[in-house]
Amino acid sequence: MAEGLRERKKRRTRQSISEAALGLFVARGFDSVTIAEVAAAAEVSVNTVYNYFESKEDLVLPPDEASPQRLADIVRAREPGESAAGAVLGRLRQEVRGRERQVGLSPGFGRVLEMMLAAPTLTARLEGLGRRMTDTLAATLAEESGAAPDDPLPRVMAWHIGSLHALVLGDIARRTTAGERPEVIAERVLELLDTVESVLGEQVLTYAVREERPCSG
Repeated sequence: MAEGLRERKKRRTRQSISEAALGLFVARGFDSVTIAEVAAAAEVSVNTVYNYFESKEDLVLPPDEASPQRLADIVRAREPGESAAGAVLGRLRQEVRGRERQVGLSPGFGRVLEMMLAAPTLTARLEGLGRRMTDTLAATLAEESGAAPDDPLPRVMAWHIGSLHALVLGDIARRTTAGERPEVIAERVLELLDTVESVLGEQVLTYAVREERPCSG
C-alpha cells in the first residue's frame, strides 16, 4: 500500500526531530541538550517531540530500531534448514558487508557512538537492551522447541547467541572509537565472525534448525 500524505508528513516530522536531536547531541553532548532545544532546532513544539519520542533517550535509541525483539525476529525469520545461531551469524555478516546502521557502520556513526558512550543513561539502556534481547530470544526458543518451563537449554543457547551478538557489536564500537575506517572495521569483523563460528560447538550451531517445508504434490 502506498504511503499516504498524512503518514508521509508524520515520517518526515519524526525524521526531522531525530536529525536535529542527534546533531545537537553530537555537538554538545547528550546531557547538555534539553528537549526544548531539540524542539526549537526542529521547529516544532515540545509537545510534538514527546508525541513522537516518549523520552529523551528514545531520540537516540528509538524502540522500533533498538528493539529487544531483534534476535528473536532474526531467528523467527530463518530459512528451512537454518539453525538459530546460523540465522544470527548470517544476518550479522549481511549487515556488516552492507555497513548498515543496525551494527553501527553507517556513515558518521562514529561521532554518534562517542556521544552515546559518554552518556550514562544511554550506556545503561544499551546494556539493558542486550539482556532483554537474550531473554526474549530464550522465550522464543523455548516456545518453538516446546521445552519444559524448567528446561535450561533454551536459555543457554540464547546466552551463546546473545554473547556472539554482543561480541560483534562491542568489537565494532571499540574499533570505531579507535578511529578505524568503516571498510577496515567491516573486514576485521567478518574475520571475527568466521572465528566465532569456527569455535562454536556443534550443539550450538545445529540447535533449533527449522524443518524443511514439505514438498507439495
